[in-house]
Amino acid sequence: MASSNSYKLRCSIPGHEMDVRGLAAAVFPEGAFVSVSRDRTGRVWVPNSSPDKGFTEMHCMSGHSNFVSCVCIIAPSETYPRGLIATGGNDNNICVFTLDQPQPLFTLKGHKNTVCSLSSGKFGTLLSGSWDTTAKVWLNEKCMMTLQGHSAAVWAVVILPEQGLMLSGSADKTIKLWKAGRCDKTFTGHEDCVRGLAVISNTEFFSCSNDTSIRRWLVTGECVQVYYSHTNYIYSIAVFPNSQDFVTTGEDRTLRIWRKGECAQTIRLPAQSVWCCCVLPNGDIAVGASDGIIRVFTEAEDRMASAEDLQAFEDELSKATIDPKTGDLGDIKLEDLPGREHLDEPGNRDGQTRLIKDGEKVEAYQWSVSDGRWMKIGDVVGGSNQQTSKSVVYEGKEYDYVFTIDVNEGGPSMKLPYNVTDDPWLTAHNFLQKNDLSPMFLDQVANFIIENTKGHVVGPAQPESADPFTGECKGVAFELGVLPFTFSILIVMTSSSYFLRLHGLCFALTGSFLCLAGGGAYSSASLRQTATNIYFPKTDGVTFEQANSSQIIAKLKELNGRAPQEQKLSEEALESIERLLLSVCGPSSSEPPPTIQQISLLWKASHWPEDIVFPVLDIMRLAVRHSQVNESLCGEAEGVQLCNHLLSLMRPEGRPANQMLALRTLCNCFSGRNGRALLMAQRETVLSRAADLASVCNKNIHIALATLVLNYAGCLHSQPDLEAKAQCLSVASRALETVQDKEAVFRLLVALGTTVASDQTAQDLARSLGVSSQISKYSSVSDPSKVAECCQLVLKELQ
Repeated sequence: MASSNSYKLRCSIPGHEMDVRGLAAAVFPEGAFVSVSRDRTGRVWVPNSSPDKGFTEMHCMSGHSNFVSCVCIIAPSETYPRGLIATGGNDNNICVFTLDQPQPLFTLKGHKNTVCSLSSGKFGTLLSGSWDTTAKVWLNEKCMMTLQGHSAAVWAVVILPEQGLMLSGSADKTIKLWKAGRCDKTFTGHEDCVRGLAVISNTEFFSCSNDTSIRRWLVTGECVQVYYSHTNYIYSIAVFPNSQDFVTTGEDRTLRIWRKGECAQTIRLPAQSVWCCCVLPNGDIAVGASDGIIRVFTEAEDRMASAEDLQAFEDELSKATIDPKTGDLGDIKLEDLPGREHLDEPGNRDGQTRLIKDGEKVEAYQWSVSDGRWMKIGDVVGGSNQQTSKSVVYEGKEYDYVFTIDVNEGGPSMKLPYNVTDDPWLTAHNFLQKNDLSPMFLDQVANFIIENTKGHVVGPAQPESADPFTGECKGVAFELGVLPFTFSILIVMTSSSYFLRLHGLCFALTGSFLCLAGGGAYSSASLRQTATNIYFPKTDGVTFEQANSSQIIAKLKELNGRAPQEQKLSEEALESIERLLLSVCGPSSSEPPPTIQQISLLWKASHWPEDIVFPVLDIMRLAVRHSQVNESLCGEAEGVQLCNHLLSLMRPEGRPANQMLALRTLCNCFSGRNGRALLMAQRETVLSRAADLASVCNKNIHIALATLVLNYAGCLHSQPDLEAKAQCLSVASRALETVQDKEAVFRLLVALGTTVASDQTAQDLARSLGVSSQISKYSSVSDPSKVAECCQLVLKELQ
């Protein structure tokens, strides 16, 4: 097929009534793509048969109650051999469609603000980014993980092809690399919102930003190249099949084609905001813009538009009006412009812009290398009544208006963002509440919004008082007295991050590497002789039993002398705690059960200074295995206090002995009904704090960590709580990156196996996190052999 090495228009596709905000190449039919728009619809376009070079709408999808912001294709599966279409919108939802039905197959709810980016991975994994500052991982209609860490809207997300790595780009100017649900690395360098991400390979990716730059990164953290050519915000980036060349679009009205690291071609469009682009399998480029038109460009001569259509496109472009204040023309000065004779001189590069005077008019021309001539791209005007971008970015989010409100009494001005589809009364209420203004001004604010947006639909020019750059209305003063609110709303936010680490199993720390399964102990030799999987699922709790009571009591008495006077234990109290230890460690028939007074003394002593508290923690570790102590310390009221106290001792900067004993105590809490209930209720907080200890170089801490994860996995094995299982997978996977001790590794493998056993969704999530590639290195460990045997069984589950 002949190629001109220069892209030209293939066709223009009308159909959407408002801005086209997202595009994605479809798997089926061949050559098709999907578009989404602010008109609340998505549309599937299929290529017409030759000689018609255009596209026909296959069907229209609806399901969102507000603007549709983004789209991606979910790869084909046995259930859906043609793949699925996922769309995200300003209604905070994600709709998932088949290719032949106009209504959603299902809807994913969970984000608290606009879903503005989507990416799909292997095994049906879906990653979403939102203005609510989070990204979410979805699988089988369930939210598996929430990725928290950005401080502003998450504008871009992408799943890397291997290793379970995910990327998110944000209005906080950073990019974050996520591994197994935990932020592994933060990339800094962009000076404004990160708007787009694109995968180059397993180890490299591109980013584009409002700062007009494109950056090429290694996943290890280095920025290896920065590209400049755009003169305004860059909204989207897509990579060609060769994984090196790419295309970008932006607020400077252009599509730019990059080859070998250079901007090889600039195509200007007759629309202010060129929102999105995608590369089709045949190398053509589809582009969506603020005028609601999709345009497809090609370098294949037999697919290019007719000469008449190309001229019509050029004529449309020449009639555009350009406001130099928008930055579309770069830093070109308007003073002393030459006349039309300046166009007789050839340009220096493709896309070069030249301004000339023609009588009283100022015209803009762009140099086309492929045509060897200057093409008119519009008339330059200086007024504020020209078409401007159809959105205002405020705090990393897009709005149709951002009013500046000046409050009397000399206070600072306040911003009031508003979309024309919003309820003005609700917007007014939220504005007053956010700024602690009296609710008596509700009518005044709402009427102001209605009056200043009257007759306007999405996209037209802002009122004459609007700033052409931001859309902010200037000089709007409200006579609002700052009065105290008469009520308040308490918002409780819970962390949903899965940046966890681990605990350990209760195989006694004797170095014998026995596997406790179903209450029995098996040697490595016997394991090799049986075909049954005796490693997992491991559903009974694993505890730390070993103790030398006499040594513990001796150390307790020694350190009691160093305790603060008000915390020092009397001889009688010491004897009482010693009897408690004997009652929980000695033969049950010879010692009376622990008393409330003994348990109270133990709890009081557990608050000794951190440099001397470890023998008390060791006693507590043993005591919580007893049913009465477990019930007393882990009950509804006392349990949260116990949890918080142990977590305070597990701070990464704390003492290793306390960290280890606090972890072991939590593991032993699983031996009682109250302890299990407590730790399941506190799972997210406990595992999150425990996960931070994986970086501590201490074998015993790692074993305790692995044991804690295993105990959680065992409790969750028969439960349908997929989000909790996702947390266990994340913690175990992350810990395996730093843990070296083979016993800790073994327990983590058992935890993984227990989590995924007989659970297809958990298996799919583990695959998407790259667990198989992460643990495969253990499949040939020879000492101890149980590590390899367990690893091979986990890998078999994930096949």
